[in-house]
Amino acid sequence: MKIALMDSGIGLLPAAAAVRRLRPDADLVLSWDPDGMPWGPRTPEDITERAIAVAEAAAAHQPDVLIVACNTASVHSLPAMRARFEPELPIIGTVPAIKPAAAGGGHVAIWATPATTGSAYQRGLIEQFAAGVAVTEVACPGLADAVHHADEAAIEAAIASAAARTPEDVTTVVLGCTNYELVGERIRAAVQRPGRSPLVLHGTAGAVAAQALRRIGADPAPAAAVDSALTVLLSGREAILPDTALSYAEGRFLRTVSTVR
Repeated sequence: MKIALMDSGIGLLPAAAAVRRLRPDADLVLSWDPDGMPWGPRTPEDITERAIAVAEAAAAHQPDVLIVACNTASVHSLPAMRARFEPELPIIGTVPAIKPAAAGGGHVAIWATPATTGSAYQRGLIEQFAAGVAVTEVACPGLADAVHHADEAAIEAAIASAAARTPEDVTTVVLGCTNYELVGERIRAAVQRPGRSPLVLHGTAGAVAAQALRRIGADPAPAAAVDSALTVLLSGREAILPDTALSYAEGRFLRTVSTVR
């Protein structure tokens, strides 16, 4: 079994780690775009062009399924990607976890890139799944880029700025960019208010990993023997996991349990 994941940057690491935990025996192909990121400030047409190029690089390795582990690409590019690759290569998009967040009640904040915040796609999800629930959209300029480069000072500044714009009565935060899952606990600490119930965070890594397996008719087998390869593609070039990826627990986990080739 071979599962590919794509993103503009290292935001695909949480979903890749989730896949690896569900199927230690699956080969992984990680394809991202250091030459073109960040995608957030680009036009929808440019995002789609970059996303298809990154997906083409992954598809050349003949995976069984491709996870678009990027909210921005999912918002702007899924129809074009599905038209290009399906049905031969199933495409799994990443949808912000608004539905489960709203089901928990309370005031929900959606942290996302400027490109996703306020988009018709995200507003449609709010109307569909969070009608009658207090929802605040919080744009997080610079955070995805800072996480990608493991820039500690920039991460702290971007999280502090977004936290300052998050209402004090928020009980739940939707991580609307896959990069943010790499610093989820830091986001929790910044938003948590003294004396309030523990903040609930909703990411997407586990859900998209499970959906990818369902789409290809594979069951989770977390106890399977670890016998798998990891292929890394940086703007189409074969490489190894860069040091920035190894700054995060998910990257170190993938290196530990995979043969990189």
